[in-house]
Amino acid sequence: MKKILFAFLILCGSLANAQLVINEFDSDTPSTNDKQFVEIKSATPNFSLTGYVLVLFNGTGSQANLSYYVLDLDGITTDLNGLALIGNSLVSPVPAKIITDSTFQNGPDGAAIYLGNGTDFPAGTAATTTNLIDALVYDTGDADATALMTAFGVTAQIDENMNNLQTTQSIQRKNDGTYEVKAPTPGDTNDGKGINYNGLTISVAASEFAEGQAVDITFTTESVVLTPLTFNYSVSNGNFNTSDYTGSLSVTIAAGSNAAVKTITLVDDLLDEGDENMKINVGTIPSLFVRMNDNVLVRILDNDFVVSPWGTPLNPTYGLVSSTAPAGYYDSLEGKSGTQLKQAIQDIIANPAVVHAHNYGDIETILKKADQNPLNSNQVWLMYTEIPRSKLDIQETGINTGKWNREHIYPQSRGGYSDGTSSIPDGINVWAATNADDIMAGHADAHHIRAEDGPENSSRGNKDYGEYLGPTGNQGSWHGDVARAVFYMAVRYNALSVVNGNPANTTVGQLGDLALLLQWNQTDPKDDFEMNRNNYIYTWQVNRNPFIDYPNLADYIWGANAGQAWFSSLSTNQFTEDRVVVYPNPTKDYVVLSGIESNSKIAIYSLTGAQLLETNSSNDERLSLNLASGAYLMKITSGSKIILKKLVVR
Repeated sequence: MKKILFAFLILCGSLANAQLVINEFDSDTPSTNDKQFVEIKSATPNFSLTGYVLVLFNGTGSQANLSYYVLDLDGITTDLNGLALIGNSLVSPVPAKIITDSTFQNGPDGAAIYLGNGTDFPAGTAATTTNLIDALVYDTGDADATALMTAFGVTAQIDENMNNLQTTQSIQRKNDGTYEVKAPTPGDTNDGKGINYNGLTISVAASEFAEGQAVDITFTTESVVLTPLTFNYSVSNGNFNTSDYTGSLSVTIAAGSNAAVKTITLVDDLLDEGDENMKINVGTIPSLFVRMNDNVLVRILDNDFVVSPWGTPLNPTYGLVSSTAPAGYYDSLEGKSGTQLKQAIQDIIANPAVVHAHNYGDIETILKKADQNPLNSNQVWLMYTEIPRSKLDIQETGINTGKWNREHIYPQSRGGYSDGTSSIPDGINVWAATNADDIMAGHADAHHIRAEDGPENSSRGNKDYGEYLGPTGNQGSWHGDVARAVFYMAVRYNALSVVNGNPANTTVGQLGDLALLLQWNQTDPKDDFEMNRNNYIYTWQVNRNPFIDYPNLADYIWGANAGQAWFSSLSTNQFTEDRVVVYPNPTKDYVVLSGIESNSKIAIYSLTGAQLLETNSSNDERLSLNLASGAYLMKITSGSKIILKKLVVR
């Protein structure tokens, strides 16, 4: 916004005989498309848009000339320049109506203003000139959508990329009714003439504060105010309310100044309410002022979070969390082999009389508990990137940067259950019966869905494991987890299988690489985090992942022991029974093993299975290491038992 206030000016120029026109349009903004906007201009100021509707149309493909988005403009009024701004939350000044990020397609597509209501244009409505007020057909370096142009009765398609700067420029209407492409001017007239508003900006020194801290909020105008400017603001948001802070919510910017600072003190209530977002909103301001930003979020970190007794997958513990499987849960597997063993497992985990199927909306609730960071109960643990993230930062729009979302280990497109269940959560007490042929239940089967970094989830896509090996530098703390999840899915659902190699990514019902996953099942043994997860999901789905409770089942179905009879005695919980401790872990150049028998055999492997060291060690004996930084697997043969431990070298 411009910094000098002018007296009221009569609007000049022609709107090409239309009461309303699309004055400026920005469909493609840098990186994440979170600054898209459309600006509507009226022939007279303070014009009500009630009775009008904005409709967006596809220009090509199977949905060409059909609507994909509609916004009723009721309640919006243009300003003193005859402008009304509609856009994403990061558009500045603040739009009269906020729309979801990435709403606009980049073209060739169209936008139109009609006389009517939103209900007149359900998704898939054909473009027409009936009740059409104004239309724009646009693109970002694409061929003309001639059929859409004909449907609107327009003769030109405007290229937002005509200057090869598509993400930094917008399409702007000139007073003669033609268009040009230049730097965006949301909320300002395209020719620089008209009323100049004084912009008000909210700023905070940091994006995060802990309970007990003081938060200084600065309110700044672009130009000094000639008379005192007084207004109110609010900071409440959801569960963050007046019990969580103290401080005045009234602001006065003194005459001759352009800034004022208000302080909010956060209350340390000693309760674990979880992290919260404080939202700063400005109340009513005089007509010649405009908000440059609003709804400013500040993260309030709750310092009363709970720490679990077990470790993260990156620094795992073993034997602290026991299986909650009921007595006799796996009795039917005893002595079975081959296809009979696999069928017996399926009879348990897909039992239609027992197992509960929930929907995709419930998965968010489940993951916030099942994937909770053991070191901070207000965070989830992200599997591939091996870091925590606030539970609040779940992806809710098309923008995934800095967000976490729901990763299907057996991808949706490969499983054949894309969007197979509702995204509206209905809770643990609402469920459907399911069976082994109910492939759509796989869309929301928590045993193979994990909290994950949004961009990394996109990077994995629907690749097989082996083809996908995680982000650069990851330590493989998730290898065994995904292996056991894939094994579960391949038995739980008749339509799914796990195969050797990497089948085409378009192959439905197959996922690889079996040989690698069998190896990962060994080199990244189940830990307390994974067992706790299995226990919690059981409370919702009333089925367990048997390959977590008994990892070696995989070898009896697909691996070295295939065809042999399986007995639970072959899978004793070695970590609990032997109570072997390796410390320090993480370490630098040595470890001490406690709880082992004399002359135990020690072997250390890389995560790819290469043996790097083999020696003998006694109880509490210091074992020198000469290993590069990274994660390793330690195999301890103690008496008649084999014990696996994860070792991290700094």
